[in-house]
Amino acid sequence: MARKLRYGMVGGGPGAFIGAVHRSAIALDGQAVLVAGAFSSDPAKSREQGHELGISESRTYDTYEQMASVEKSLPADQRIDFVSIVTPNNTHFPVAKTFAEHGFHIVCDKPMTTTLADALELSHVVREAGVIFALTHNYTGYPMVKEARHIVHAGELGIIKKVVVEYPQGWLSTLVEDDGQKQASWRTDPKIAGAGALGDIGSHAENLVRYITGLRIAEMCADVSTIVPGRLVDDDANILVHYEGGARGIIYCSQVSVGEENALNVRIYGTKGAIEWDQESPNSLILKRQSEPTSVLRAGQPYLSEAAQSSTRLPPGHPEGFIEAFANIYQNAIGAMSALDQGLPLEELDLEYPDIDDGILGMHFIESALKSGRERRWIDASYELESER
Repeated sequence: MARKLRYGMVGGGPGAFIGAVHRSAIALDGQAVLVAGAFSSDPAKSREQGHELGISESRTYDTYEQMASVEKSLPADQRIDFVSIVTPNNTHFPVAKTFAEHGFHIVCDKPMTTTLADALELSHVVREAGVIFALTHNYTGYPMVKEARHIVHAGELGIIKKVVVEYPQGWLSTLVEDDGQKQASWRTDPKIAGAGALGDIGSHAENLVRYITGLRIAEMCADVSTIVPGRLVDDDANILVHYEGGARGIIYCSQVSVGEENALNVRIYGTKGAIEWDQESPNSLILKRQSEPTSVLRAGQPYLSEAAQSSTRLPPGHPEGFIEAFANIYQNAIGAMSALDQGLPLEELDLEYPDIDDGILGMHFIESALKSGRERRWIDASYELESER
């Protein structure tokens, strides 16, 4: 890469959780430097965060609209190259739309929007602007998830017949939002979060299956519940899925599973074998075959695929995890941005990040599950992207 890219951040102000994760992830590879930000909807807090991060006062903005406008007016060798959006869900659409219209590349936290209609509009804006858009479904950045994808696409499991993906948490098993817990307060507010557990963690579960297998949902029957009395969004969902091609699946996401932390795991069964990956033990991928010993593949080993090896940062036996997975998405997206801006061809690994279409399919999944839950029946959940028509 000819130079470090310059980036700005919207969100990630004082007390925010995910903004610091994104900043740490970007810093790991030294490919980009933070030079600007609108870190909070409160101008004073934005300036506080900018000062703490060493950002000049002239590039610490009161609003994201001001940031986009002023950055666009700067000389090309000074303005930001991309923006990292780490705000609550309801602002993803207006912020991303504004920066795309100003010609900036975008990395956005998930879910991409709170409605499918907004996702489709944003897609049109992004494609018209010709900018890179990456969505931080960070679990796709784990090396052993990339190995799982390689194994499936290489045909080693045969025809996929069954998928089980679970994402249980327990942190919302009581009404903690009423105690002023910041993360709970906005994630359980339907005006800010949109959906509850489905948007927060169910979207990760569906995306993980689609990334590894390429399977798209044809129809579903969802039991979507609000378990904790007084909560205004869903906090538990159990979904039966029929995938295109005939595979059957179960998607379970819950934020009221007492004692669970972030127990995302996926099991994929084919006609020749099966694989299993657990986010809380991310360096291992279990490979099973009928009447053969179970194998455990480990991150960092030379027998892994190119995609898995290129996403591993440490020698075997040194744990890598959450922040590194984010870093892998940023590394690939930044590579694509740099290549595009230099007029160079994009390499296959440069495109190893969730994109605008993943955001559309994610919102379609959320809305389909909510509809099925409301109507208490199987529904057609198939979807054809505009790029496929």
